[in-house]
Amino acid sequence: MIKRSTIYRFNFRAVLIVGIGMMLFTSCKKNEKLNPKATTLITDVDAFSSPERIEAQVNGLYVRLKSGSFLGSFYFIATDIRSGDFISTNLNAAVGATTYQLQTQTTTNDVKDIWEAGYQAINAANVFIDGMTTFNGTTVVGDAKSKNYIAEARLIRAISYYYLLQLYAQPFWNGAGSKPGLPLRLKGITGGGNFDLARSSVKKTYEQILDDLNFAEQNLPLKYSTADFNTTRAHRNTAIALKTKVYLSMQDYPMVKTEADKIVSLAAPFKATSGVENTLNASIQAVFGGSYNTTESILSMPFTTNDRPGTALGNYYLPGKTDGGSATSNGSANYSLNPNGIPADLTWTTADDRRKFLVKGPITGKLWLTKFSQATPYLDYAPVIRYSEVMLNLAEAIARTTTTVDARGVALLNAVRNRSDKTTTYTVASFANNDEFLAAILKERQIEFLGEGIRNSDIMRLGLDIPAKPAHSVPAAAPSAPNYIYPISIDELILNKLMTDNK
Repeated sequence: MIKRSTIYRFNFRAVLIVGIGMMLFTSCKKNEKLNPKATTLITDVDAFSSPERIEAQVNGLYVRLKSGSFLGSFYFIATDIRSGDFISTNLNAAVGATTYQLQTQTTTNDVKDIWEAGYQAINAANVFIDGMTTFNGTTVVGDAKSKNYIAEARLIRAISYYYLLQLYAQPFWNGAGSKPGLPLRLKGITGGGNFDLARSSVKKTYEQILDDLNFAEQNLPLKYSTADFNTTRAHRNTAIALKTKVYLSMQDYPMVKTEADKIVSLAAPFKATSGVENTLNASIQAVFGGSYNTTESILSMPFTTNDRPGTALGNYYLPGKTDGGSATSNGSANYSLNPNGIPADLTWTTADDRRKFLVKGPITGKLWLTKFSQATPYLDYAPVIRYSEVMLNLAEAIARTTTTVDARGVALLNAVRNRSDKTTTYTVASFANNDEFLAAILKERQIEFLGEGIRNSDIMRLGLDIPAKPAHSVPAAAPSAPNYIYPISIDELILNKLMTDNK
C-alpha cells in the first residue's frame, strides 16, 4: 500500500479529485462554475469525450487552486500573520499561531497543508494537460479552445509554483536564484510509483513559472462574456499582470516595466487598452463588499468551505459579536491589527477611505480589519491580483530603473493614493530623492494591500527583517535566520528520497 503523502493523497478520495476525469462536474452559473458538484464517475477516456466534460475539468482546476488551505484564503492568512501587521489574540496553533510566532517545523500543519494544497493544484493541472494529449481532447474541442484550456492549466500551475516559492525557498536575491527551489513536477500523477525528484534551483523554478505564463499570455482568451468570468477565470491580462508580480520578486525591474506597459497606459486615467479593460475602480469600498467583479479585480478566488473549514479571511480577521461584530459579520477574532504598525503611520491620513476598513472594538479596544466583511457564509473573494498592484509594481520598477523621481511613477502612486485619499497628492518635488520615493511606494503597498497576503512577499524580496512581535515576545527574523522561510513538509521528505529540507 502506498504511504499517504500530503502532496498527492493517493487514496480513493484524492484520485477521484485529481485523476484524469475521475469526476464529472456540473457547470452552472456564477460561483457554481467554480464549485462543481460530482455527478458521475467516468473513465479517463470518457472524461475527454465531450466539450462539456472537458470544460468541467477546467472548472475543477480552479477548485483545487482555491482550496481553503491555499488561495481560497489560508495561504494569504499565513503570509500576513508573519509580516508584523497582525497580532494573534489567542496563540492557537490550529489557526496559524505557529506561523505567527515563526516557529514552524516540518510537521507543523500550516507547513504541510499549504504544501499539499499547492501541489494538488499543480498535479491537477498536469493531469489535465497530459489528458488533453493522450485522449485527443484537442480533437473534441478544436485547436483554439484546446489552447485556451491548456493555457488556463499552465497559468494555474505557474501561480501555484510562484506562491509556494515565496514560502518554501530563499528569495531570488539570495544567490541570484542559485538556492534550492522546488521539485518541478510537470507530469500528472494518478497512482503509485517512484516520486523521487530533486529540488530545482530558485532560478529554474522561476523560469518554469515564466514559461507557463508566457504560454498563457499567447493562448488565453482576451476576455470572457461575463464580468464574473473575467474575475474568476484567467484571461490574457491575468497572465501579464502575474508576470509583473513574478519579475518584481526576481528584482528584474526592466521586465516588470515591459510587462506592465502592456496593460497600463502611459498617462492617467490608467487602464488596459485591449483585452479586459482593467482599471482602478472609483471606490475602494466597492472593490470589497460589492460584486467583487469590478475591472480592478484581475483574478480573485471566491471563498470556499472545502478542505479547511472556517479559514475565510473575514472569519480570521473580523471581531466577535461582543466586540463590534454583528449577526452578518461575526468573526472568530483570531487576529487583530497591530496598532503600532501601519495603522499608526501619520502619512495614512484620517481622510483615507481605506481607514474605514479598520474598526475599533468597543469592549477590547483592539483594531479589527473589516475589508472582508462576511465571516459566514463565505461570500467574499480572495484577491490574487488587482490592477492597483500592477500600477504600484510599475511605479516601483520605474523608480528602480531610472533611479530618479520620475513623473509617471509619481502619477501612478497618486492614482492609487488619491482614489482613497483625495487630500494627499504628491509631486516630483515631494521627495528629496529616489529613496524617499521608493519608501512612499512601499508604504502605499502596505496600506493598499493590508490583509491581502502581499506584505510578507515584499519584505522577503527586498531582504528585510521579518518584524518582531513584542506583544508575544517573538523576535525579528533576519534573512539569514533559519525561520525566515518555511521548512519543507515532512510528508514530502518521507515520500521523496531526493528532497532536502531548508536549513
